[in-house]
Amino acid sequence: MGRPMAEHLIKAGHRVRLASRSGVPSGMGDGDVVKCASAAEAAMDAEVIITMVPDTPDVEAVLFGPAGVMETAKPGSIVVDMSSISPLASKQFAARLGERGIGCLDAPVSGGEVGAKAASLTIMVGGPAELFERVKPLFALMGRNINLVGEHGAGQTTKVANQIIVALTIEAVSEALVFASRAGADPARVREALLGGFANSRVLEVHGERMIKRNFTPGFRVELHQKDLNLALENARLLGVSLPATALARSLFSACESHGGGRDDHSSMVRAIELLANHEIGRPIVDNTNT
Repeated sequence: MGRPMAEHLIKAGHRVRLASRSGVPSGMGDGDVVKCASAAEAAMDAEVIITMVPDTPDVEAVLFGPAGVMETAKPGSIVVDMSSISPLASKQFAARLGERGIGCLDAPVSGGEVGAKAASLTIMVGGPAELFERVKPLFALMGRNINLVGEHGAGQTTKVANQIIVALTIEAVSEALVFASRAGADPARVREALLGGFANSRVLEVHGERMIKRNFTPGFRVELHQKDLNLALENARLLGVSLPATALARSLFSACESHGGGRDDHSSMVRAIELLANHEIGRPIVDNTNT
C-alpha cells in the first residue's frame, strides 16, 4: 500500500525521499524523488516523515533501530506512522520522539490496496490537533474520510476497532452464504437480495462477491488481519475486556493459515466455515439419505 500512497504525494509535486527495507520499487523515479538506502537517509532534513510497515516491531526498528529515523530527524519535524500497530506502543513511540522535539501522529488507514490506489483511504488520526492540521493537506492526497479521533494512540485504537468490525462482518457473511448455499439457494441471488436490505454492508458487497466467485487474490491478506486481531486481543487483555467473537474470528483466520492461506485475501475466511460445514458455496448438494 505504501507505493501508491507515495505516488500520490509525488504526483502532487512534493519532494519525496523514499526508503524501503526490500528496496525502493522500480519505476518510482519520476518527479522530485530521491531513493535512499535507509530510513535515516530518508529522514534527513525532512519536514514530515511517513512510515508504512507491517507491524509494531517494524515501526520500532525503522524509527529507533540502526540507521533509523531518530539518527537524523530534526527537531520540529513530524513522524506520521500510517502502519497498523499496538495503540500502547504507539503512545510510547510518540513519547520517545517527543523527548527529541519531534512531533508524532498515528494515522492508520482502512481501504486496502484498492483504496490506496484510488486515494480514497479512510485515515484515523491520533495526536495533537496542531500537528494534524499541518499534515492534513498530505492526508487529503491519499484519502477521503480523514478524522482526528483523539490524542496519541487514538488512531491506532480506532483502526483496531475497525478491524474487529470487518473481521466479524466477514465471518457473518461467510456463515450466511454457506447456510444459503447448503440449503439449496443460489448464493449469488441471495447476496443480491440482501444488498437491498438491512443486512447490506460493504463486506457483503465486495467480499460476498469474492466468496461466490472464489476470487481470493489478496487485497488485504489473512496474515495481516490476523495480526490486527492479535493486537485487539492483546490490548483487550491489558484493559480487562473480553472480546469473544474477535477470538473466534482469529481462530478462523488461524485455520486458513494452517491450510496454507495466510497470504490469501481475508475474505477467504469463508473456507474455514465451508470446512466446518463440509460444503463449498455453489457446489452441488449430494443427498446421501437414501443410500
